[in-house]
Amino acid sequence: METIKYAAEIVKELHRSVEQIADTEAETLADIISRSNKVFVAGAGRSGLMGRAFAMRLMHIGINAYVVGETVTPGIDKDDVLIIGTGSGETRSLIPMAQKAKSLGASVVAVTITPESTIGSLADALVKLPGSPKDQATIQPMASMFEQTLLVFYDAVILRLMDKTGLDSDRMYGRHANLE
Repeated sequence: METIKYAAEIVKELHRSVEQIADTEAETLADIISRSNKVFVAGAGRSGLMGRAFAMRLMHIGINAYVVGETVTPGIDKDDVLIIGTGSGETRSLIPMAQKAKSLGASVVAVTITPESTIGSLADALVKLPGSPKDQATIQPMASMFEQTLLVFYDAVILRLMDKTGLDSDRMYGRHANLE
């Protein structure tokens, strides 16, 4: 198969994938973000990279957003939320983060393939994303479907938050990095 045909198939898979996300779960996440003082985002590997992109967009719309583990990340408090993107929900480095956030009274949201996982069980709210071969056949390797769906979902949450607050891209550019 040619490269462009692979890309076209990936887009079809993503379309089928996002159609499986529950709108009520997505709305709950947008509401939690809206009422939180600070938003912390965590994930490991490629899921973590998707989380970093999400945190950047949250900052662009004026939300105090941080990536767990960065040197400028403050402490989490009871009026904050920790959003963890994890396919398995069992990533060993992420479980203690969820436990610590809960012990400090913060909300925890899991965006995961497996709601019944350890992190899913710790979460105050869940967003179930498809991404495993049992959810949908995929030509892609490993967890690519989950990670791509995660990024598309995070961008959709940003659009929903923009809609709720009346922001547009032009106003967001005021918060874009300008030392690059």
